Amino acid sequence: MLAARLHLGTERRLVVEEVPVPEPGPDHVLIKVAAAGVCLSDVHLIDGTLSPLYLKGDVVTLGHEVAGTVHALGPGVTRARVGDRVVLQAGESRDGVTFTRGVDYDGGWAEYTLARADTLVPLPDDLPFEQACFIPDAVSTPWAAITTTAQVRPAEPVGVWGVGGLGAHGVQLLRLVGAAPIIAVDPLPAARARALDFGADFAFDPADTDLRKKILEATNGDGLAAAFDFAGVAAVREQAAVCLGKGGRLVLVGLTDKPITLTHGTMFSYFQQQLRGHYGSGPGDVARLVELQRLHRIDFARSVSAVLPLADAVKAVHALEAKEGNPIRIVLQP
Repeated sequence: MLAARLHLGTERRLVVEEVPVPEPGPDHVLIKVAAAGVCLSDVHLIDGTLSPLYLKGDVVTLGHEVAGTVHALGPGVTRARVGDRVVLQAGESRDGVTFTRGVDYDGGWAEYTLARADTLVPLPDDLPFEQACFIPDAVSTPWAAITTTAQVRPAEPVGVWGVGGLGAHGVQLLRLVGAAPIIAVDPLPAARARALDFGADFAFDPADTDLRKKILEATNGDGLAAAFDFAGVAAVREQAAVCLGKGGRLVLVGLTDKPITLTHGTMFSYFQQQLRGHYGSGPGDVARLVELQRLHRIDFARSVSAVLPLADAVKAVHALEAKEGNPIRIVLQP
Protein backbone atom coordinates (compact mmCIF):
# COMPACT_ATOMS: atom_id res chain seq x y z
CA MET A 1 0.00 0.00 0.00
CA LEU A 2 0.96 3.66 -0.33
CA ALA A 3 1.87 5.60 2.85
CA ALA A 4 3.35 9.02 3.63
CA ARG A 5 6.17 8.29 6.09
CA LEU A 6 8.26 10.70 8.12
CA HIS A 7 11.88 9.60 8.37
CA LEU A 8 13.42 11.10 11.49
CA GLY A 9 17.09 11.70 12.12
CA THR A 10 19.54 14.48 11.37
CA GLU A 11 17.51 15.48 8.31
CA ARG A 12 13.79 14.81 8.51
CA ARG A 13 12.15 13.69 5.26
CA LEU A 14 8.53 13.03 4.34
CA VAL A 15 8.44 10.27 1.73
CA VAL A 16 5.43 8.72 -0.01
CA GLU A 17 6.39 5.06 -0.40
CA GLU A 18 5.10 1.51 -0.69
CA VAL A 19 4.84 -0.46 2.57
CA PRO A 20 3.11 -3.73 3.53
CA VAL A 21 -0.56 -3.62 4.53
CA PRO A 22 -0.60 -4.14 8.33
CA GLU A 23 -2.41 -7.05 9.98
CA PRO A 24 -4.80 -6.29 12.87
CA GLY A 25 -3.83 -7.96 16.13
CA PRO A 26 -6.02 -8.62 19.19
CA ASP A 27 -8.56 -5.86 19.92
CA HIS A 28 -7.53 -3.99 16.75
CA VAL A 29 -9.16 -3.44 13.37
CA LEU A 30 -7.81 -2.61 9.92
CA ILE A 31 -9.26 0.63 8.58
CA LYS A 32 -9.54 1.39 4.88
CA VAL A 33 -8.75 5.10 4.95
CA ALA A 34 -11.19 7.35 3.10
CA ALA A 35 -9.86 10.76 4.19
CA ALA A 36 -7.14 12.18 6.42
CA GLY A 37 -6.58 15.76 7.50
CA VAL A 38 -3.34 17.72 7.18
CA CYS A 39 -2.65 19.59 10.41
CA LEU A 40 -0.12 22.23 11.37
CA SER A 41 1.17 19.72 13.94
CA ASP A 42 2.20 17.53 11.00
CA VAL A 43 4.15 20.48 9.59
CA HIS A 44 5.85 20.94 12.96
CA LEU A 45 6.76 17.26 13.12
CA ILE A 46 8.39 17.52 9.72
CA ASP A 47 10.27 20.75 10.47
CA GLY A 48 11.48 19.48 13.85
CA THR A 49 9.52 21.87 16.08
CA LEU A 50 7.76 18.80 17.52
CA SER A 51 9.18 15.32 18.10
CA PRO A 52 7.50 12.03 19.04
CA LEU A 53 7.83 11.11 22.71
CA TYR A 54 7.06 7.40 22.55
CA LEU A 55 7.80 6.31 18.97
CA LYS A 56 9.62 3.00 18.62
CA GLY A 57 12.11 3.41 15.79
CA ASP A 58 12.79 6.41 13.57
CA VAL A 59 10.04 6.20 10.93
CA VAL A 60 6.30 6.87 11.35
CA THR A 61 3.31 7.20 9.05
CA LEU A 62 1.82 10.63 9.74
CA GLY A 63 -1.87 11.45 10.10
CA HIS A 64 -3.84 11.80 13.35
CA GLU A 65 -7.10 12.98 11.72
CA VAL A 66 -8.52 9.89 10.02
CA ALA A 67 -11.89 8.59 8.79
CA GLY A 68 -12.76 5.48 6.81
CA THR A 69 -14.42 2.08 6.96
CA VAL A 70 -13.63 -1.04 8.97
CA HIS A 71 -11.96 -3.44 6.53
CA ALA A 72 -10.93 -6.37 8.75
CA LEU A 73 -11.26 -7.41 12.39
CA GLY A 74 -8.49 -8.66 14.65
CA PRO A 75 -8.96 -11.48 17.17
CA GLY A 76 -11.41 -10.69 19.95
CA VAL A 77 -13.07 -7.69 18.32
CA THR A 78 -16.84 -7.67 18.85
CA ARG A 79 -17.65 -3.95 19.02
CA ALA A 80 -17.15 -3.29 15.30
CA ARG A 81 -18.28 -4.83 12.02
CA VAL A 82 -16.69 -4.87 8.60
CA GLY A 83 -18.05 -1.95 6.61
CA ASP A 84 -18.72 0.34 9.58
CA ARG A 85 -18.15 4.03 8.80
CA VAL A 86 -15.92 5.47 11.52
CA VAL A 87 -13.68 8.33 12.54
CA LEU A 88 -10.66 7.51 14.71
CA GLN A 89 -9.71 9.12 17.99
CA ALA A 90 -6.43 11.01 17.57
CA GLY A 91 -4.69 8.79 20.09
CA GLU A 92 -5.07 6.12 22.71
CA SER A 93 -4.25 5.65 26.38
CA ARG A 94 -1.85 2.93 27.47
CA ASP A 95 -1.16 2.46 31.18
CA GLY A 96 -2.14 6.05 31.86
CA VAL A 97 0.04 7.48 29.08
CA THR A 98 -1.47 9.09 25.97
CA PHE A 99 0.04 7.99 22.66
CA THR A 100 -0.79 10.15 19.65
CA ARG A 101 -1.75 8.56 16.33
CA GLY A 102 0.57 9.53 13.50
CA VAL A 103 3.17 10.67 16.02
CA ASP A 104 3.92 7.89 18.50
CA TYR A 105 2.59 5.13 16.23
CA ASP A 106 1.56 4.85 12.59
CA GLY A 107 -1.30 7.10 11.50
CA GLY A 108 -3.67 7.48 8.59
CA TRP A 109 -1.73 9.05 5.73
CA ALA A 110 -1.97 5.66 4.09
CA GLU A 111 -4.36 3.44 2.20
CA TYR A 112 -4.91 1.33 5.33
CA THR A 113 -4.19 1.90 9.01
CA LEU A 114 -4.63 0.03 12.28
CA ALA A 115 -6.81 1.24 15.14
CA ARG A 116 -7.65 -0.16 18.53
CA ALA A 117 -11.34 -1.02 18.53
CA ASP A 118 -12.15 1.28 21.44
CA THR A 119 -10.84 4.30 19.50
CA LEU A 120 -13.53 4.03 16.80
CA VAL A 121 -16.37 6.56 16.74
CA PRO A 122 -19.32 5.66 14.47
CA LEU A 123 -20.27 8.15 11.74
CA PRO A 124 -23.76 8.90 10.44
CA ASP A 125 -24.26 8.06 6.77
CA ASP A 126 -24.81 11.70 5.79
CA LEU A 127 -21.47 12.98 7.15
CA PRO A 128 -18.88 12.83 4.33
CA PHE A 129 -15.52 11.35 5.26
CA GLU A 130 -13.62 14.46 4.16
CA GLN A 131 -15.67 16.54 6.62
CA ALA A 132 -15.46 13.99 9.43
CA CYS A 133 -11.76 13.15 9.38
CA PHE A 134 -10.56 16.33 11.11
CA ILE A 135 -13.12 16.28 13.94
CA PRO A 136 -10.67 14.46 16.29
CA ASP A 137 -8.29 17.44 16.37
CA ALA A 138 -9.23 20.53 14.38
CA VAL A 139 -12.70 20.52 15.97
CA SER A 140 -12.38 18.53 19.20
CA THR A 141 -9.27 20.41 20.38
CA PRO A 142 -10.94 23.86 20.36
CA TRP A 143 -14.13 22.28 21.70
CA ALA A 144 -12.30 20.87 24.72
CA ALA A 145 -10.33 24.10 25.15
CA ILE A 146 -13.59 26.06 25.26
CA THR A 147 -15.77 23.73 27.33
CA THR A 148 -13.26 22.00 29.63
CA THR A 149 -10.11 24.11 29.98
CA ALA A 150 -11.58 27.62 29.70
CA GLN A 151 -15.07 26.63 30.92
CA VAL A 152 -16.67 29.38 28.86
CA ARG A 153 -20.17 30.33 29.95
CA PRO A 154 -22.96 31.96 27.93
CA ALA A 155 -22.64 35.73 27.43
CA GLU A 156 -18.95 35.77 28.41
CA PRO A 157 -16.77 37.96 26.14
CA VAL A 158 -14.02 35.96 24.43
CA GLY A 159 -11.11 36.55 22.10
CA VAL A 160 -9.74 34.24 19.42
CA TRP A 161 -6.20 34.85 18.21
CA GLY A 162 -5.56 33.00 14.94
CA VAL A 163 -8.44 32.00 12.66
CA GLY A 164 -6.80 29.04 10.94
CA GLY A 165 -7.59 25.34 11.33
CA LEU A 166 -8.25 25.53 15.07
CA GLY A 167 -9.46 29.12 15.38
CA ALA A 168 -12.03 28.92 12.60
CA HIS A 169 -13.75 26.07 14.42
CA GLY A 170 -13.19 27.84 17.73
CA VAL A 171 -15.29 30.77 16.51
CA GLN A 172 -18.12 28.44 15.44
CA LEU A 173 -18.05 26.50 18.70
CA LEU A 174 -17.92 29.63 20.86
CA ARG A 175 -21.03 30.81 19.03
CA LEU A 176 -22.63 27.44 19.75
CA VAL A 177 -22.02 27.66 23.51
CA GLY A 178 -23.32 31.25 23.64
CA ALA A 179 -20.14 33.28 24.21
CA ALA A 180 -20.66 36.97 23.43
CA PRO A 181 -19.16 39.02 22.06
CA ILE A 182 -16.71 36.87 20.08
CA ILE A 183 -13.68 38.90 18.99
CA ALA A 184 -11.35 37.42 16.37
CA VAL A 185 -7.79 38.67 15.85
CA ASP A 186 -5.77 37.69 12.78
CA PRO A 187 -3.26 39.48 10.52
CA LEU A 188 -4.85 38.17 7.31
CA PRO A 189 -7.82 40.13 5.92
CA ALA A 190 -9.27 36.91 4.45
CA ALA A 191 -9.07 35.20 7.85
CA ARG A 192 -10.82 38.13 9.52
CA ALA A 193 -13.57 38.02 6.90
CA ARG A 194 -13.93 34.29 7.49
CA ALA A 195 -14.19 34.84 11.23
CA LEU A 196 -17.13 37.20 10.74
CA ASP A 197 -18.73 34.75 8.35
CA PHE A 198 -18.33 31.95 10.92
CA GLY A 199 -19.97 33.92 13.70
CA ALA A 200 -17.52 36.40 15.23
CA ASP A 201 -18.96 39.75 16.29
CA PHE A 202 -15.75 41.66 15.65
CA ALA A 203 -12.54 40.95 13.72
CA PHE A 204 -9.40 43.00 14.31
CA ASP A 205 -5.86 43.18 12.98
CA PRO A 206 -3.21 42.41 15.67
CA ALA A 207 -1.06 45.19 14.18
CA ASP A 208 -3.72 47.77 15.08
CA THR A 209 -2.18 50.03 17.74
CA ASP A 210 -5.66 50.58 19.19
CA LEU A 211 -6.43 46.87 19.51
CA ARG A 212 -6.70 46.81 23.31
CA LYS A 213 -8.86 49.93 23.27
CA LYS A 214 -11.18 48.42 20.66
CA ILE A 215 -11.52 45.18 22.63
CA LEU A 216 -12.34 47.11 25.81
CA GLU A 217 -14.94 49.13 23.90
CA ALA A 218 -16.47 45.95 22.46
CA THR A 219 -16.75 44.46 25.95
CA ASN A 220 -18.18 47.59 27.65
CA GLY A 221 -14.85 48.13 29.40
CA ASP A 222 -14.80 44.70 31.04
CA GLY A 223 -12.09 43.01 28.98
CA LEU A 224 -12.13 39.38 27.94
CA ALA A 225 -13.30 36.57 30.19
CA ALA A 226 -11.27 34.14 28.07
CA ALA A 227 -8.65 34.60 25.35
CA PHE A 228 -7.52 31.70 23.16
CA ASP A 229 -4.11 31.51 21.51
CA PHE A 230 -4.82 29.21 18.56
CA ALA A 231 -1.75 30.46 16.70
CA GLY A 232 1.06 29.28 18.97
CA VAL A 233 2.87 32.60 18.65
CA ALA A 234 4.72 34.16 21.60
CA ALA A 235 3.69 37.73 20.71
CA VAL A 236 0.05 36.67 20.64
CA ARG A 237 0.20 35.62 24.27
CA GLU A 238 1.53 38.98 25.39
CA GLN A 239 -1.13 40.81 23.38
CA ALA A 240 -3.99 38.61 24.56
CA ALA A 241 -2.95 38.84 28.22
CA VAL A 242 -3.37 42.62 28.38
CA CYS A 243 -6.87 42.31 26.90
CA LEU A 244 -8.14 40.12 29.74
CA GLY A 245 -10.61 41.35 32.31
CA LYS A 246 -10.70 40.55 36.02
CA GLY A 247 -10.38 36.78 36.49
CA GLY A 248 -9.79 36.33 32.77
CA ARG A 249 -8.28 33.10 31.47
CA LEU A 250 -5.56 32.97 28.81
CA VAL A 251 -5.73 29.52 27.19
CA LEU A 252 -2.72 28.28 25.20
CA VAL A 253 -3.88 25.92 22.46
CA GLY A 254 -1.46 26.54 19.59
CA LEU A 255 1.91 24.87 20.11
CA THR A 256 5.26 26.65 20.20
CA ASP A 257 8.67 25.95 21.71
CA LYS A 258 9.17 29.63 22.56
CA PRO A 259 9.29 30.81 26.21
CA ILE A 260 6.09 31.96 27.89
CA THR A 261 6.44 35.56 29.14
CA LEU A 262 4.01 37.98 30.76
CA THR A 263 5.41 41.49 30.70
CA HIS A 264 2.74 42.99 32.95
CA GLY A 265 3.04 40.39 35.71
CA THR A 266 1.82 42.62 38.54
CA MET A 267 -1.36 43.49 36.64
CA PHE A 268 -1.88 39.81 35.83
CA SER A 269 -1.73 38.98 39.54
CA TYR A 270 -3.72 42.03 40.69
CA PHE A 271 -6.65 41.14 38.45
CA GLN A 272 -6.38 37.46 39.45
CA GLN A 273 -5.98 36.31 35.88
CA GLN A 274 -5.01 32.78 34.91
CA LEU A 275 -2.78 31.06 32.37
CA ARG A 276 -4.06 27.64 31.28
CA GLY A 277 -2.35 25.18 28.96
CA HIS A 278 -4.42 22.99 26.70
CA TYR A 279 -3.71 19.92 24.56
CA GLY A 280 -6.06 17.69 22.58
CA SER A 281 -9.44 16.52 23.83
CA GLY A 282 -11.11 13.86 25.96
CA PRO A 283 -12.43 10.48 24.75
CA GLY A 284 -16.06 11.63 24.72
CA ASP A 285 -15.54 14.90 22.87
CA VAL A 286 -15.36 13.43 19.36
CA ALA A 287 -18.58 11.44 19.87
CA ARG A 288 -20.35 14.58 21.18
CA LEU A 289 -19.26 16.58 18.15
CA VAL A 290 -20.38 13.89 15.73
CA GLU A 291 -23.77 13.90 17.46
CA LEU A 292 -23.97 17.70 17.22
CA GLN A 293 -23.28 17.41 13.50
CA ARG A 294 -25.93 14.70 13.14
CA LEU A 295 -28.42 17.09 14.71
CA HIS A 296 -27.25 19.84 12.31
CA ARG A 297 -26.07 22.14 15.09
CA ILE A 298 -22.65 22.48 13.43
CA ASP A 299 -21.49 22.19 9.83
CA PHE A 300 -18.01 21.36 8.57
CA ALA A 301 -18.58 21.69 4.82
CA ARG A 302 -16.86 25.09 4.68
CA SER A 303 -13.81 23.72 6.49
CA VAL A 304 -12.59 21.58 3.59
CA SER A 305 -10.26 23.93 1.73
CA ALA A 306 -8.84 21.34 -0.69
CA VAL A 307 -8.84 17.60 -1.31
CA LEU A 308 -5.62 16.11 -2.68
CA PRO A 309 -4.54 12.54 -3.45
CA LEU A 310 -2.35 10.80 -0.88
CA ALA A 311 0.46 10.76 -3.44
CA ASP A 312 0.54 14.58 -3.12
CA ALA A 313 1.09 14.58 0.66
CA VAL A 314 4.33 16.56 0.37
CA LYS A 315 2.55 19.16 -1.79
CA ALA A 316 -0.28 19.38 0.77
CA VAL A 317 2.17 20.02 3.60
CA HIS A 318 3.87 22.81 1.65
CA ALA A 319 0.48 24.37 0.82
CA LEU A 320 -0.54 24.42 4.49
CA GLU A 321 2.83 25.75 5.64
CA ALA A 322 2.69 28.56 3.06
CA LYS A 323 -1.02 29.20 3.81
CA GLU A 324 -1.82 28.93 0.11
CA GLY A 325 -5.46 29.91 -0.32
CA ASN A 326 -5.83 30.62 3.42
CA PRO A 327 -6.75 26.99 4.23
CA ILE A 328 -8.75 25.67 7.15
CA ARG A 329 -8.16 22.00 6.40
CA ILE A 330 -6.48 20.27 3.47
CA VAL A 331 -7.62 16.67 3.18
CA LEU A 332 -5.77 13.70 1.69
CA GLN A 333 -7.62 10.87 -0.05
CA PRO A 334 -5.89 7.56 -0.88
